[in-house]
Amino acid sequence: MKKVLLATAVSMALAGAAHANEHGGTYAFDTKGAHQFVTFKISHLGYSWLYGRFNDFDGEFVYDAENPENSSVTVTIDTASVDSNHAERDKHLRGEDFLYVDEFPQATFKSKRVILDDDGEADIIGDLTLRGVTKEVTLEAEMLGYGEDPWGGYRMGFEAETELRLKDFGIPMELGKASETVEIEISVEGIRQ
Repeated sequence: MKKVLLATAVSMALAGAAHANEHGGTYAFDTKGAHQFVTFKISHLGYSWLYGRFNDFDGEFVYDAENPENSSVTVTIDTASVDSNHAERDKHLRGEDFLYVDEFPQATFKSKRVILDDDGEADIIGDLTLRGVTKEVTLEAEMLGYGEDPWGGYRMGFEAETELRLKDFGIPMELGKASETVEIEISVEGIRQ
């Protein structure tokens, strides 16, 4: 009887490990279905929030189910796709005072390491290049879920957030004390390749 119980316990442990590993792999961002967002908010004079997003970006992440610390992510953003729901403001954001898209048409993020905490959340540390300046930033990330989709594919989703100082990336526009930083939120759904 003890041998049967031991064999059952080992089988269950191995099956659980196999199930945990089945969601590892390389995932491409779902650009076709647009199940992805890079949004931002920044204070306007300390009186309200200005919200916006980047409409065009792409990337992929590699999720190592056995050792999540070995996972990685790369993102490329078309900076001219900035959209704050106001055409004149967007034109200003694309200019030399802010993103200077004629000179720097892309922003990129490339992870260097992943640090997990006890709650299953992660700090993704990597290099962000924006307006020609590369700085190390930390994305505070959380896995939202994973599994089969209705079309025969396999998906995984994450969200992450960070805060950037405008001056750190060479943005010359002075917006006042309340607007020195911008909050970035990223939500992506990847399709396993």
